[in-house]
Amino acid sequence: MKNKLNQTKNDLSEQIRRKVIEVLNQHLAAALDLYSQAKQAHWNVKGPSFFSLHELFDKVAEELEGFADEIAERTVALGGVALGTVRVAARNSFLSEYPLDTSVSHAHVEALSSALAGFGKSVRKAIETATNAGDADTADLFTEVSRGIDKLLWLIEAHAHE
Repeated sequence: MKNKLNQTKNDLSEQIRRKVIEVLNQHLAAALDLYSQAKQAHWNVKGPSFFSLHELFDKVAEELEGFADEIAERTVALGGVALGTVRVAARNSFLSEYPLDTSVSHAHVEALSSALAGFGKSVRKAIETATNAGDADTADLFTEVSRGIDKLLWLIEAHAHE
């Protein structure tokens, strides 16, 4: 979306802001997609670990919602428009489609851990992109998200060893 930026007294150049807004919106779409994947797992998990995974997947979704909110707010703070509708997120997410026929716990653990790992890898690239563009604050935001994703991945992967 190459629209005019909203007015702001932020001292980052328009060129820098445009570049990081694009990266922020890419990750907003993926974060919202990942949120919905965690909810899909939460609603549909079955098996002996049902209760613990049901609760964990809901916690993961809650954390992802917070990351999406931070990403969207940074986008707007830079004068951009946060592109966060479900339709836009579905169209722009770089994540693989979640397997809808999954119900057993180990399959949800595998699917969600793979999605988290893919998102985390992209977020680490976004840190570098924001740093190279000259936006330390956006790089810091992505660093915070990266730490959070790594922690969520650790919590999910712990269930792969049951």
